[in-house]
Order: sequence, then structure tokens, then C-alpha cells
Amino acid sequence: MTTRARGTTVSWSRANARRLDRQFLSDGAPTPARTAPDVTGAVAAMLGAHAQVLSAAEYSAGLRTPGATRTDVRTALWTGRTLVKTFGPRGTVHLLPAAELPMWAGALPAVPRGDGPFRKDVRMTPDQVERVLAAVAEALTGAELTIDELSDEVVARTGPWAGDLVMPAFQGMWPRWRQVLHLAGHRGALSYAPDRGRKAAYTNPGTVPMAAREATAALVERYLRAYGPATPAHFARWLAAPRGWAGRLFADLAGAGAIEEVTLEDCGAAWVAAGDTRFPSEPPRGVRLLPYFDAFTIASRPRERLFPGAAYERALAGGQAGNFPVLLVDGTVAGVWHQRRSGRRIAVTVEPLAPLGAARTRELEEQVERLGAVLEGAPELTVGKVTVGAHA
Repeated sequence: MTTRARGTTVSWSRANARRLDRQFLSDGAPTPARTAPDVTGAVAAMLGAHAQVLSAAEYSAGLRTPGATRTDVRTALWTGRTLVKTFGPRGTVHLLPAAELPMWAGALPAVPRGDGPFRKDVRMTPDQVERVLAAVAEALTGAELTIDELSDEVVARTGPWAGDLVMPAFQGMWPRWRQVLHLAGHRGALSYAPDRGRKAAYTNPGTVPMAAREATAALVERYLRAYGPATPAHFARWLAAPRGWAGRLFADLAGAGAIEEVTLEDCGAAWVAAGDTRFPSEPPRGVRLLPYFDAFTIASRPRERLFPGAAYERALAGGQAGNFPVLLVDGTVAGVWHQRRSGRRIAVTVEPLAPLGAARTRELEEQVERLGAVLEGAPELTVGKVTVGAHA
């Protein structure tokens, strides 16, 4: 059952329940307003699946899609091309729906950028940045290139300065131009192609960006429908954007009647998309296993309510969400977990922060079976201490 928020105050429980519903993570049956998605629709509902660890993105999408497996995600990505692997929110690798790339390519470059983390002698001038981005777009048009091949093409089109090995990397130094690789993705001029052996490959998806003003308005509305009520500061953290810019953007949209204000428990003034003021009347129920960097744990605020008590210390890395896979019980983090794969065998260790009881343990066992189905393996559950540290 769903009811309108009474007055202007929305409790944490009702906000959290709605987010779970819209993420297809609640135990409620699909309704006309909440139709079970395919994997591309699931990724759209999340506003992208974090794909730095691709298996985590496959599980994020598959978990939200009844009957789906990692093969369905890979088919959508590499065969059907309804999903694209590229640089999304926060400059990190995401799976995004191909149909929504114009919005992302219009909105992400509109986020103000600072000088970045690099020393002055490493950074490029604005003119050099534009020359590199144009070279990347040209080199990848109609082609699939490894990073080494792309680097050769960029240097040939711009000059030796682009190839200077000045950027600290994992086991050496990267060429200067690599500092803007993610910007090419943000502009819709670069996305991943299928790997070539052990090497990543890239192509140009040929995206025509939406106008910046239209794109940022669309992104805010999508964000609020998925994760609202939310404040401009919440949106800024999710997008890695300046708070002042986000505040001005929300103020403009409020003035245009595109978003409306409510009061969110523990946050004060917050925002929803205009007219989107219906919330579930029942609290969240159920057990879920969410992987590394799942969109729900990254975007949901206030974080102290999603990670209550001991969960804040155990399941976060210095306050940062996503570095641990988490056990979700009735809509809040109640533990961590880890998987180790060997062939088809998937050893799953779950560390609850409090005893689960018989009913919850059965639900956990069902979730482990679901994980095995999505990842196409044979899972084995151990309830005990997770000794693996946070993901970098």
C-alpha cells in the first residue's frame, strides 16, 4: 500500500522503503508502477551500475531482474548494445543504458571541474585538453583500440608532450594525456569495447550530447525519483560535484516548478521531483546481499541511518560506502560479506553484526542461491567472520 506523505515531513523509514521499491530491492510484488525490469531497465533504475569490478555490476543488475544471469548483462553490453560501459558519475567506470548516453554526455561535462590532483607541471592547458579530447574522438570513430594503440594515435594527432610519462600509475608512469581519459567518456566520445585478450579496448559510441541545461535538469529529476527525498548536498556527493553548483541548480529547478520541497527526518529541507510525493506506508522488509559499490548504498542518505550503530564502523571505509559488500536486513546494513570463486564454486562468507534467527537465516540462504544463479555458479554459504579488507 502506498500513501501520500502527510504534510511536508517524510520519515526515514518511508523514504528508505520507497528507494528500495524503486531499486527493485524490496519484497513487494511488482505493481503497474513498479514493473519488473530487464537488466537494462534495472541499470536505468539505479542511474548506472558501478563497474570497476565488472562482476559486481553484473550482480547488481541481475539481482534486480527476476531470472537474469550475468550472461544477460553481458549480452546487453556486448551483443544487444543496450548497455554501455563507460565513465559515469564521480569519474568512475559504470554500466549505463545506451539510450540515456545523451543525457549523461550533456550533464557530466556541465559539472564544474577544479585543477585536479596533479601537479602544475603535469596538468594540461585548456587548449591541450581540447586537442586531446578531439584526438580521442577521431581515433576511436569506427575503430576499437587498446589503450596502447589509442595512446599512439593521440600522440600522433597532438604532439610528443601528450605522451610524456608524468602520471603516477600502478606499476610505472602513464602518459600525460591519460588524465582526461574519463572526460572523453563524459562527453560521449569514448566507451569500452570488448577486451582484446587481457587488454581493455575502447571505441567511440557516437553520442550526440543533450544540451547541458536540459541534461542536468533531467539528471536531477531522475536522481530524485530514484533516491529522493534528497538535498543538494546529497546530490553533490553522489555526483562528486561542488555543493554550491548543486545548490544553485536545485534553486533554479525549484523556481521552475520542476522539484518540490519536503522535510526529511534527520536532514530537514529536502527535495523530490514535482508531484512525486507518494511513499510506502509499510517499513522495509527482507534480506539482500548487495555487492561492492552497489548504487543503493552509494546514493542513499543520510548514511548514518542506512549504516546504523556498529554497521557504520564495520561496513564503511572511513565513512565511504561501497568498499565492502553488505548484508541488508529490513532496509538497513546489518553485516558484510565476501565471495571467492574457483571454477563454478562460489564460497560466500557472511558476517552478520547481530544474530539473524531462523527465519532470517532461511532468507539469507535464498539470497545466496540467487547470487549463485545470477553469477552462474554453485554457491556455498558460511556464516562467520569476513577477514578480507575493504576494496580500494
